[in-house]
Amino acid sequence: MIRVLVVDDDFRVARVHASYCERVPGFEVVGTTHTAADAVRLAAETAPDLVLLDEYLPDRPGSSVIGEIGAAVIVISAADDAATVRQAISRGAVNYLVKPFAPSVLADRLVAFERFHRSLHGDRQLDQQAVDRAMRMLHEGDLTGSALPKGRSAVTAEAVREALRSSGEPMTAQAIADAVGVSRATAQRYLADLARAGRVQLGLRYGATGRPEHRYEWLGGTEHA
Repeated sequence: MIRVLVVDDDFRVARVHASYCERVPGFEVVGTTHTAADAVRLAAETAPDLVLLDEYLPDRPGSSVIGEIGAAVIVISAADDAATVRQAISRGAVNYLVKPFAPSVLADRLVAFERFHRSLHGDRQLDQQAVDRAMRMLHEGDLTGSALPKGRSAVTAEAVREALRSSGEPMTAQAIADAVGVSRATAQRYLADLARAGRVQLGLRYGATGRPEHRYEWLGGTEHA
């Protein structure tokens, strides 16, 4: 289980974020708190793997304690100015969510974090390809329902991603359409979204007819990578 500490100055919001986490398989909330000082104290006591950290805390900015927490941090804040986002990322936040957001937006990022966390499990040597794959996994969840182009379905988008992830090899748009249960044209639209987001690599293969066939490869690796 991935242990999560939730930090928000509003106790009601902290409870809501905790409830979002507990709906995602593989995550458990080990505490909630409402100040920067208590965040540092509770992190030392509970040893979380991940902290959901508000920026607007009553005693200190949340991002100012990232280096003292000893865990991965996703900043969750109403602060939407570039300077605050830049500061949070430079101090070590692995992601940044702007309030308000739908539960699925956080869930997608948590699932991506779980894959990233699992890919780096244990004490082993990593080559550059493994590091790159882990970093891509970390941001797989950034293409969420809220970020999809108008008219797209988050459920279909996830089904297309899962078909590619689980295949372990490049797939054609028709193969993905068959696996997901949608038309080839629909599959191509979602694949184009993923290609623009850098989630898939597009290649060509010449088939029996001699005509080139597009094949899509998931850049995040397989589920067990």
